[in-house]
Amino acid sequence: MPRPFPAEFRLRAVALVRAGKTITATAAELGISTGALHNWVRQDQIDRGERPGLTTHESAELAKAKKRIRQLEAEVEILKRAAKLLGEDRPDPKGRFYAWCQAMRVRSSR
Repeated sequence: MPRPFPAEFRLRAVALVRAGKTITATAAELGISTGALHNWVRQDQIDRGERPGLTTHESAELAKAKKRIRQLEAEVEILKRAAKLLGEDRPDPKGRFYAWCQAMRVRSSR
């Protein structure tokens, strides 16, 4: 995957298009593809509220949330496997408190 262009470069390229230059002429002048510049201009319009869609900030938050969800799902899977390995995958039918009370009765009757 090619290295992304710096944010300042993208902002200046979009500013040239907003100033009235065509996307094709600006892309040729800067040595970038017209598709890339078109995407930058479209995202700029979304960020400014001129076009519907996810803003850059919202996209970043969504990506961060999805990454955290994947981490949590992996942790849950690890805990499930550990519980199964340790035999804790079947809960006590009467609950842990009941088991504790039974253990206390056995101790006190000794």
